[in-house]
Amino acid sequence: MTNARWIRITSSTNIPPREGRPVRLEDGREIAIFNLGDRFLAVDNRCPHSGGPLCDGIVTGASVVCPLHAWRINLQTGAVDRPGGAACVQSYPVRVDEGVVLVEVPDRAAIAKQGAAA
Repeated sequence: MTNARWIRITSSTNIPPREGRPVRLEDGREIAIFNLGDRFLAVDNRCPHSGGPLCDGIVTGASVVCPLHAWRINLQTGAVDRPGGAACVQSYPVRVDEGVVLVEVPDRAAIAKQGAAA
């Protein structure tokens, strides 16, 4: 990922297994960090359907089910499991370093450029 930086989020013990937590970034974006038990994944915190908070959804496997209308979001890719499958949310690389969860976040210009290329 170009034009990106790693941001320290929280201790890995602050997010229980099979749960998500919202994180507001300094530029105003809100992402959701999920603990799958064996790894952490991150996506934008708003469902593309009605803006439901994905961090409040039910984690099943490597997906989260939106709490508003049950759309299933793949936490690895951001793809929505719906007929046509066109909708998606941004997913972010995550790593855990010495018990601290870090997320690689592209700057806004990089996201806009990716969207224009799609």
